[in-house]
Amino acid sequence: MIRFAAAAVAAGLVAAAAPAQDWAKARLEKSPRHLEYVKLKVGNREVTNLVAYPEVKDKAPAVVVIHEIFGLADWPKLVCDQLAEKGFIAVAPDFLSGAGPDGGGTDKLPRDGVMKAIRDLPPDQITADLNAAVEYAGKLPACNGKVGVAGFCWGGGQALRFATNNKDIKAAFVFYGAAPLSEDDVKRVACPVYGFYGENDARINTTIEKTKEQMKAAGKTYEPVIYPGAGHGFLRAGDAPDSDPGNKKSADDYAANKKAKEEAWARWVGLLKKM
Repeated sequence: MIRFAAAAVAAGLVAAAAPAQDWAKARLEKSPRHLEYVKLKVGNREVTNLVAYPEVKDKAPAVVVIHEIFGLADWPKLVCDQLAEKGFIAVAPDFLSGAGPDGGGTDKLPRDGVMKAIRDLPPDQITADLNAAVEYAGKLPACNGKVGVAGFCWGGGQALRFATNNKDIKAAFVFYGAAPLSEDDVKRVACPVYGFYGENDARINTTIEKTKEQMKAAGKTYEPVIYPGAGHGFLRAGDAPDSDPGNKKSADDYAANKKAKEEAWARWVGLLKKM
């Protein structure tokens, strides 16, 4: 059950304009863990963040979660709850905070409006929002001071870009995000970068080899894994019960995405424990 930090925030984040994710919302509403929304002051803006807490006795590492191009919809919120279930604090900023009507965020915009607004976000603003989330997460009394960042699709690319702009994060987890880094960008990476990619995603995967070469030349850690048969967005697609409509090809694709999701989660959790 989600516990809201303020009534106004609660009213503003009930629904999300994204691909049908009612299944994620239903699972999220049944969570026994503590989830709340907080607003962080970033310049002249207030950025809404979902915070998910694990039920553990010791201080835990934290992960800042960067949503897909669909904004802070129900599925990235569910990822935060799943991270908490595994023993980690999760903080997910809504990068569209204040971009919607009446000062709303993702929930106040239609799906096509969300995607356009995401594409129009100034890079420096994204970095500032992430810096605020990382600082907040690291100072939480329940956090052990170790903070990583993870992103999916659009967010995956942003996670890698953020690794070039923040020296405090302990690791960056890039889920099927493009990696168009310059040589100067690579030199600024201060943490290990771990990549998660689907085999059937050439648009993204064509950036992997160049990134490997750049990171190796700069003495940086970049460990990409490509999951056989999986497509773009496999972490969500492999989690969604409505991704398998019944015909053989779709069923095979769903099975590959589901397998990739399970293997990626196992790898991710293992890496987070070593962060």
